[in-house]
Amino acid sequence: MVLAGLPAPLRRLLAGRPTPSAEVLRFLVVGGTGFVVDVGLFTLLRLGPLDGHPLTAKVLSTAAAVVVTWLGNRTWTWGHRARASTRRELALYVAASVGGMLVALACLYVSHYVLGFRSVLADNVAANGVGLVLGTAFRFVAYRTVVFRDRPDGVARDPAGRRGPA
Repeated sequence: MVLAGLPAPLRRLLAGRPTPSAEVLRFLVVGGTGFVVDVGLFTLLRLGPLDGHPLTAKVLSTAAAVVVTWLGNRTWTWGHRARASTRRELALYVAASVGGMLVALACLYVSHYVLGFRSVLADNVAANGVGLVLGTAFRFVAYRTVVFRDRPDGVARDPAGRRGPA
C-alpha cells in the first residue's frame, strides 16, 4: 500500500474515514494533482497552439483539471460520504469548479488586459498563483458544503443509484 512508508500520524490522517483536518489535507493533495494538470496544460497551450489566447488556454486547462480532481475528491477526499446522484453531484461539482475558474479568469483578465502584464510568467502568476489560491478557497467551501455534503437521511447510493447503508 502507498501509505505503508509514511509516518504513523500521517498514515492515520490519510486512511479511513477522515477528520475535517484530513479532508483538508486530502483536498490539497487532490488539488495539487489538479494544479499540475492545470498549470502544465495551460503553459503548453499558451506556448503552442493557443499563443495569444490565454483565456481559451485557461478554460481548457481548467476543464482537464476539473475531471482529474472530481475523480480524486469523489473517491478519496469525500468518498466516505453518502451520495445522492452521481450526475447531480458532477453537475454541482462542475458549477462550483466554474465559479473557481471565474475567479482565476478574473485575475488573469485584470493582469493581462487591464494592467498589461502579457508575458507567460505574468499570466501564470495571475491565473495560477493569485487566481488559483482564491479560487481554491471558494471551491473547498462549495465542494464540502454543497457537492459532497453529508446526506441528512444517512443513506448512501452506490454509483448505479441503488440505496444502501452510509
